Amino acid sequence: MRCIVVDDDDLSRSVIEDLIEETDTLELIATCSDAVEAFKVIKEDHIDLVFLDIEMPKMNGLEMMRTLSPLPQIILVTAHEKYALESYEYDITDFLHKPISLARFMKAVDKAYKVFEGNRASITSQDKTIFIKADSKLVQINTEDVLYIEALGNYMRIFTANGQKYTILSTMKDIISKLSSEDFVRVHRSFIVRIDKIESIEDNYIVINNKQINIGKAYKDDLTQKLNLL
Repeated sequence: MRCIVVDDDDLSRSVIEDLIEETDTLELIATCSDAVEAFKVIKEDHIDLVFLDIEMPKMNGLEMMRTLSPLPQIILVTAHEKYALESYEYDITDFLHKPISLARFMKAVDKAYKVFEGNRASITSQDKTIFIKADSKLVQINTEDVLYIEALGNYMRIFTANGQKYTILSTMKDIISKLSSEDFVRVHRSFIVRIDKIESIEDNYIVINNKQINIGKAYKDDLTQKLNLL
């Protein structure tokens, strides 16, 4: 899980960073000293889990949760138990009281990981549509609207003709198995394109909606076979 730590106290951030190092399921993306900084990170990157302090300058943790939509999983980390009841109104994953023991930390992370696994991208196909699980809901996408799909580590980002982008937890192998081989082709280790959306092919790249996509050597022959060449 991609996570960040948000706490204005240097020592507290350091403690949580050390605890994260002890886990196999967490990838630390950033540490932030205030909620405003964290807000920018979450909006610009895909974050699965936030370790969030409550009492911070500029914007406190509860205000941050009220502002964010969609909200990643939140594990609140605070020295003040008085916030516990109010925080659960935001459907947080867990509440850790400082000082934090490794055992209690691992229990909270395990709880978050179970939620994470339950929300893994579910991709099903039916005729000309696919259903994906995004932001805890099923979204139907007409495959005729898909321009291309890009792999981003453990995630896939689907780009559509109407400008919508969907980021899901999946693999290249899984998603291409759900798409019509007549309509889609893998052209690079990180890209799948819809054939009828290709505007031009020049040298070793494809142009779709002003986006240049490199053609990998291993995929060039398969692409050529699927093009209706004159």
